[in-house]
Amino acid sequence: MTDVSTAEPRATEDKPTRRITSLEVLCVLLVVALLGQSWLTSWLDVGSIQTGATIFVAVCVQALPFLVLGVLISGAIAAFVPATALNRLLPKKQAAAVPVAGVAGVALPTCECAAVPVARRLMQQGVPTSVALAFLLAAPAVNPVVLVATNVAFPNNPEMVAARLVGSLATAIIMGWLWARFGKAEWIIERALRRLPEPQGRTRWKLFFETSRADLVDAGGFLVIGGLTAAVLNVAIPRSWVDTLGEQIVLGVIVMAVLAVLLALCSEADAFVAASISGMPLLPKLVFLVVGPAIDVKLFALQTGTFGRSFAMRFAPATFVVAVACAVVAGLVFLGGIG
Repeated sequence: MTDVSTAEPRATEDKPTRRITSLEVLCVLLVVALLGQSWLTSWLDVGSIQTGATIFVAVCVQALPFLVLGVLISGAIAAFVPATALNRLLPKKQAAAVPVAGVAGVALPTCECAAVPVARRLMQQGVPTSVALAFLLAAPAVNPVVLVATNVAFPNNPEMVAARLVGSLATAIIMGWLWARFGKAEWIIERALRRLPEPQGRTRWKLFFETSRADLVDAGGFLVIGGLTAAVLNVAIPRSWVDTLGEQIVLGVIVMAVLAVLLALCSEADAFVAASISGMPLLPKLVFLVVGPAIDVKLFALQTGTFGRSFAMRFAPATFVVAVACAVVAGLVFLGGIG
C-alpha cells in the first residue's frame, strides 16, 4: 500500500511539462503581424523609422558575411589546429608575441565581427590572452582589403593609408602589452577561456560544424543588438552637427572618435564615409578610421557576449583612449599636422 501510494505522485512529478518553443512564438508574431498589417504600416510609415530600419539592415547585412567567415575560421582552428602548433609559432615571451600577433592581422581580411570569435578560439587553444586581443584589434584595421579601400577613398591623400596602418597597429600592440601587464583572467568569463578537448580522428569535421554553429548563434544575437543600437544613434544624431566642426580641430577629433563608436561601420566601408564628410580636416577623419575598427557599439556588444561584461567594461574604454592617442600621433607624423 505504501509503495503504490508513493509511486503515483512520483509518476506525476516525472511527467514532462509543456514548453513554448521559438517556432510557436514566431508563428504567433506572424499572425499578429498579418492581423495588424494596416496599423503596422501606418506606424512604420515615418521617415526616421524607415531610415533607422535601413541602417539596421545595412549594418547587419554588411557584417554578417564577415561574421560567418570568422566563425568558420574559429571552427577550423578548434578542429584542425593543435594547440601545440600555435604555441610553437609564437615567441615564448608575451612582449614579443604581441607584435607578432598584430602583424599577423595583415594576412587575414576580416572585419571586427569576425575577429571576435577567432580571438576567443585562440584563447581556448592556449594562446595568451594579450596575444589574442592584439590580433582582435589588428585584423579588422590593417588587413589588405581595408588598406586598399582607404587608398581608394582618399586618392589625393595616399599618406592616409600609412597613417591608418601605423595608428591601428600601434593601438593593437599597446593594448596587448597593457593587458599583459594589468589584465586579469577573472575579468573574462570562464567559458571563453575553457580549453577544448583535442579531437580524435573522424570527429574533427563534426567538431568544426558544431563549434562554428555555436559561435554563429552566440555572436549573431549580439550583432543584432549592436546593429539596432547603431541604427537608433544614427537617426538621433543630426548630420548638421558634424558639418559645423571643420574649424575646431580638438572638438572635431573628439566628435569623430565618438561617432566612430556610435555609427558602428564595417572597417571595409568606413573610409568612404569618412571621406564623404566635407569640410572636416584629415586628422579627425583618421581618428574616425582608427577608433571604429577598435571599438564601436556593435563590437562592444559582441565582446560583452563573448568575453563577459567585466571584460568589456574595462577593455572598451581603455581601447578608445589608446586608439585616439595613437591616431593623433600617427596623424601628426604622416599627415604633417592637423590639416
